[in-house]
Amino acid sequence: MVKAKALFNDLYQPAAIEVNAAANEVTVKNNTHQADELHWRVPVSGTVYGAALNYKGELDKLGDQLHEDPYKEPPKAPVLYIKPINTLSPHQSVIPLPAEEKELQAGAALAVVFGKTATQVNAESALDYVEGYTVVNDISIPHESVHRPAIKQKARDGFCPIGPWVVQKDQVSNPDDLELRVYVNNELKQTASTKNLVRDVKQLIADVTEFMTFYPGDVLLVGTPENPPLVKDGDKVKVEIDEIGALENKVLSDKQG
Repeated sequence: MVKAKALFNDLYQPAAIEVNAAANEVTVKNNTHQADELHWRVPVSGTVYGAALNYKGELDKLGDQLHEDPYKEPPKAPVLYIKPINTLSPHQSVIPLPAEEKELQAGAALAVVFGKTATQVNAESALDYVEGYTVVNDISIPHESVHRPAIKQKARDGFCPIGPWVVQKDQVSNPDDLELRVYVNNELKQTASTKNLVRDVKQLIADVTEFMTFYPGDVLLVGTPENPPLVKDGDKVKVEIDEIGALENKVLSDKQG
């Protein structure tokens, strides 16, 4: 069992819980439930930032394109984007598939949740500012270029499922050595590891806080692996991260709304 916090429909403040991720069990106030029996809310309160091109495989896939227009050279600093509040949705919520689209990309992401104000921190002390970790499915409409912010593709309503809970940082052995898995309709579609980050978690926090501040409750997605699985109307997609937990949502076309 690991210690975490979560927010449920009948609570106004986050609750302390214990999680058995392998068994998908949650203990709340000495009562144990299957995670799918509970009604979850988004467990974070701040701004969600994402880091693009922070997996080595993403850069390898782009290859020589990084030396051509519009990029001209590989990025020297973190490439960031924002998942605004309209994108946030909890565990077991619906991911809306826009009526004009046939499929979406699922983006497995380890999410770092800040517990203290962090500005111009060094890598060695970066985790001192972290409260814990959660799981994000960084949904987007398939697109190729990351030269300009893909707002239309990444900032749609419901395009950032997050949760179910936030695991305390001291319950995670090493955020730079966690396996991520994506299942679509219970079939394994992707396996990746945070061992393959360009900037590890500490260095990413240090590099980003060199020019901007994180506040308590803010979230930093450390990146999404290359070759993201595609999902379509009716699919159930689950993002699972070792030591953290599993986030599951269903894709539903806006045509059915």
